[in-house]
Amino acid sequence: MEHDDAPINPPRMRGASLLRHNAAEWQHTQPVPLLAHLQRLTAPNAGIMTGPGTNTYLIGDRASGFIVLDPGPDEPLHLQRILLATGGDVRHIVCTHSHPDHAPGAWPLQQLVQQAGQAAPRIAGMASGPHARPDSRFTPQLALRTGDEIRVMGAGQTYTLRAIHTPGHAANHLCFLLVEDALLFSGDHILGGSTSVVLPPDGSMQDYLDALDTLDATCAAHAVACILPAHGHVLADARGVIAQLKAHRLGREARVLAAIESRPDGTVEEWLAHAYADTPQALWPVARYSLLAHVQRLAILHPELGLQRVAMPALAPDLH
Repeated sequence: MEHDDAPINPPRMRGASLLRHNAAEWQHTQPVPLLAHLQRLTAPNAGIMTGPGTNTYLIGDRASGFIVLDPGPDEPLHLQRILLATGGDVRHIVCTHSHPDHAPGAWPLQQLVQQAGQAAPRIAGMASGPHARPDSRFTPQLALRTGDEIRVMGAGQTYTLRAIHTPGHAANHLCFLLVEDALLFSGDHILGGSTSVVLPPDGSMQDYLDALDTLDATCAAHAVACILPAHGHVLADARGVIAQLKAHRLGREARVLAAIESRPDGTVEEWLAHAYADTPQALWPVARYSLLAHVQRLAILHPELGLQRVAMPALAPDLH
């Protein structure tokens, strides 16, 4: 891990060619080559919370070896496909966070790499917070924080992931800048086609919004064009996406506040029906947790509303 505050070299590309893959149908058997040194392999865990599945990103080439970002669930076929796509030459396994659709595959993948005759890659990420549920507890072998870097090199090429701590969806959530290409891997903080659930107490809406500002500053400083999420397609216009997402979150919060002000003695369920009237009722059980995250933030911004009375979960729920 290294950090260099010196200006980076101009990126090899701005990422526009990544978008040509967005029209393709989702499949889980073959990696999609986004760049010569970047592949996306989607795990077969599609669902209401995971969309088409968890995107595992393979960064590097045969000369440099590979960084595996988000190995996904402990799904044997998916892990075998990672091994095949990398030729077993995995140098680092990195997790954006420790939810069960992202991190459990890390240790069995490490074992598979060793069984293939390679050195054991270290598992990197941020340790889970005190409020993580049991299936999301995580202690990496290499602890990362903002500014730490993971890199592979070979045949004159260098591929560097720089960590950015982005709590909100989870306390130990990290995004990563692929420095040489000015691309942002957003994990679950920014998704393709939906918004991330914020789950108190491990998640925090205030932290989530602050982290969006951090990501926007990163995109501005490095001229980031595209965002690569852990679920969904590549997103163009990185700063526009972040601005739209922040506006959406604050717009939703305004609806939550209006619901509370119209029913100051109401229940969470009554506020939910008002604030999420535009959302299918089948999604309300999930939306309820983001509403609680907004309530938690509003309790600080508007202490006169007495929202401290609203009970918060002791642990983040299992929605996967």
